Amino acid sequence: MMHRHPSIIVAGHICVDIIPAWTQAVESIAAIFRPGRLTEVGPALVSTGGAVSNTGIALHRLGVPVRLMGKIGPDLFGRAILDVVRSYDEALTEGMIVDPEADSSYTLVINPPGVDRIFLHCPGANNTFSAGDVDLEKVRGAKIFHFGYPPIMRRMYLDDGAELAALLQAVRTLGVTTSLDLAQPDPNSEAGRIDWRKLLARVLPHVDIIAPSLDETIYMLDRPLFDAIQRGEAPHMPDAELLRRLAEELLKMGAAVVALKLGDLGLYLRTTDDVGRIAAAGAAFASLRAGWIGRELLTPCFVANLAGTTGSGDCTIAGLLTSLLYGRTAEEAILDATAVGAASVESPDATGGVPTWEAVQARRAAGWPKHPLRIDAGGWRPDAMRQVWRSPLDAEWEEGA
Repeated sequence: MMHRHPSIIVAGHICVDIIPAWTQAVESIAAIFRPGRLTEVGPALVSTGGAVSNTGIALHRLGVPVRLMGKIGPDLFGRAILDVVRSYDEALTEGMIVDPEADSSYTLVINPPGVDRIFLHCPGANNTFSAGDVDLEKVRGAKIFHFGYPPIMRRMYLDDGAELAALLQAVRTLGVTTSLDLAQPDPNSEAGRIDWRKLLARVLPHVDIIAPSLDETIYMLDRPLFDAIQRGEAPHMPDAELLRRLAEELLKMGAAVVALKLGDLGLYLRTTDDVGRIAAAGAAFASLRAGWIGRELLTPCFVANLAGTTGSGDCTIAGLLTSLLYGRTAEEAILDATAVGAASVESPDATGGVPTWEAVQARRAAGWPKHPLRIDAGGWRPDAMRQVWRSPLDAEWEEGA
């Protein structure tokens, strides 16, 4: 790819994953870590992980000019991250932040067949990522700035997200649309004890698009419900009313667009009915204002040959942001997002299944089937192809009659 000015900046969490291949069966994880035991394994798969890698490389594979801004150190793992990124395109390494004093983040993934995985994770430079690490001159002129995984980046969640809010506010002053993805914090960690509702109330006035998973959102906005689901005392299957309640709370905090990732249940989209807020949502919405006001849509997943779900949420976001770049409607955007997410699960790694944008559209045009809607959405109306469901509260409800 030529060194073009990026349309999208992807910043935030990045790490290198070291995944040993297993040449023999083991009875349990505990047996592997028995003192004095040597367990023989095969060659290791080295791959990058985190929002910068997953969403950024998915955008690159879709053909979007993208700049990656992940923070690493000058160590072996940092060089491994750069080598993996460079294997896609040398230009993708140009925005990476190398701190001579930092240690790069890495994860050892222990996943023998038939045994639950464990992860040994070093957060490294992700914990020191600050607003000052982002060169705003390298952001100027982009249409979208996407930031991923602040719940596992210590500087980003301390002081009720002051650093994150400062960064996103500075980016929005450039006229760039801001997008935010979250991550599930460990309930027993420092991040798990943060008042996430307070943090989101501080940050979301500077966020145009927020695209968390449903579980993350419940954890941050309704911890009693999250705990009840974990104990099996509340149904894990959401309904449309729960999705609306959570999304409207995020909109009231200041976001313009909420995209809730529902895993194998699909994607839910809710947008503000405030014309002024959409008008202030930056370059990506400059020509999209009318069709994105007061929308409430739901779609199930496309049928896919499942090989692995790693990174599927990040790839779904890549599809959504690409659709915005192409100036598409809210209905098309929710379908584009789930199409890219479905393509990604057809490869065991995070992004290997993501094809070109043209291939995604060709597959859709050829009649790519959807799974049936499994969420209780009584009163919602499907389109003719039963791919997108529109709420009675949707601004274009009458047009779909």
